[in-house]
Amino acid sequence: MKDNQVRQQARPKRNNYYANDNKKSYNKNNYQARGRRPMPRRKPSSVKIIPLGGLGQIGMNITAFECNNQILIVDCGLAFPDEDMLGIDLVIPDITYLKDNASKIRGLVITHGHEDHIGAIPYFEKELNVPIYATKLTMALIENKLKEHGILNNVERHVVTHGDKVKLGIFNVEFIKTNHSIADAAALAITTPAGVIVHTGDFKIDHTPLFGEAIDLARFAELGSKGVLALMADSTNVERQGYTPSEKNVGKRLDNLFAEHLKGRMIIATFASNVDRVQHIINSAHKYGRKVAVEGRSMVNIIATASELGYIKIPKNTLIETDQIKNYPDDQIVLITTGSQGETMAALSRMANSTHRKVSIVPSDTIIFSSSPIPGNEKNISKIMNELALKGAQIVFEDTHVSGHACREELRLIYALTKPKYAIPVHGEYRHLMRHRELAIEMGIPKENSFPRTTELIQGIDYLMRKALELNRPLVINLSFGNNYGSHEPYN
Repeated sequence: MKDNQVRQQARPKRNNYYANDNKKSYNKNNYQARGRRPMPRRKPSSVKIIPLGGLGQIGMNITAFECNNQILIVDCGLAFPDEDMLGIDLVIPDITYLKDNASKIRGLVITHGHEDHIGAIPYFEKELNVPIYATKLTMALIENKLKEHGILNNVERHVVTHGDKVKLGIFNVEFIKTNHSIADAAALAITTPAGVIVHTGDFKIDHTPLFGEAIDLARFAELGSKGVLALMADSTNVERQGYTPSEKNVGKRLDNLFAEHLKGRMIIATFASNVDRVQHIINSAHKYGRKVAVEGRSMVNIIATASELGYIKIPKNTLIETDQIKNYPDDQIVLITTGSQGETMAALSRMANSTHRKVSIVPSDTIIFSSSPIPGNEKNISKIMNELALKGAQIVFEDTHVSGHACREELRLIYALTKPKYAIPVHGEYRHLMRHRELAIEMGIPKENSFPRTTELIQGIDYLMRKALELNRPLVINLSFGNNYGSHEPYN
């Protein structure tokens, strides 16, 4: 990120630089004759920010930071295929550039444990074997994936806590407490020779989180007072005014639904990684005397991991196996399941189309969708809801979810605290990035320092890549941002 603000220093003109000043007299020859070398030109400090995924899309987040021939990588996620990508199960980032520069890589740091930030790590590590740094729950979820791929013991792993600072070559990375829809999320303060870059990760400002402490706004302010070169902030909810509601609001809503539906089974579909949401469901189930069964591979794995680490507390004799549902009356059962996004092979989808081996939908069931549609999934979710409704089940989805992403006023606050010289919107589709740019300009970021600009740049790169493929010609692109101290100095 280039810092164009050159320090203005009063100094004599170049042709008088060695002139008499009534105190000492030097000429260039005398200066060198005394055994001293002319002052060397200071090399400009710069850092390349290389988005390999997650910019202009939601999913597949991975960004490389390169400075002085060293590389730091932030996140390594996957994306789910579009409808026209037949036969494709997962989409992972192209890491060719990283493989070509493997010797420069100093580490992989992770902001939080969602699939779009950690899902591609096993594929990445098989190619590059890079040390990983993450908070406790995030690392546990990563380890589950590494274990599935049989490479757990091959990968160097470091568990950090909020407030920790890790030195990775010339990069110093600080993990800052934030709130999100999964516990242990962190923002990053990346100190480089060019300046400090703050990466928010996925975040919101929740003053009453269910688990752990609220976001560390004081640390953002401290960084801002010292000077932040660039802010890379979450753009997902930039189109929404106001603030994202607290997770506790959902807890109250779910508890009311339990009180209203005392008869029949309750089947609740949510994101497997939303540990706080799962805790709310378990708390209400226990309160109303219901047993809890868990269905869906990812849901089972995450709940087991979170429970072992103390992020979920399950009252004794509350959790049962899905096979045991038949041993209890329907009004004593809560089923927590995957499939809130209408995924074809998820547990709820199989229940809807009558292919699930253990659970059949009946008219007395109440099915709660405790999630919001990921863009592109709306049609699939609608299809699942219709199939469930045809079976007579009651469907509830109003006010059963709050986002884990910051709305406009929360973003404004982060800008006000950090006071960045440059704004780099990330984690969003093109329209999100453009709206984020508008917000950054409103907050005082000069137009020329508000990237997209970044998105415009990426569009240009995309055009060049397509043209190179069309012409079957090689393409070299070098994007470098940094300060220009030294480049205008009057030294030989």
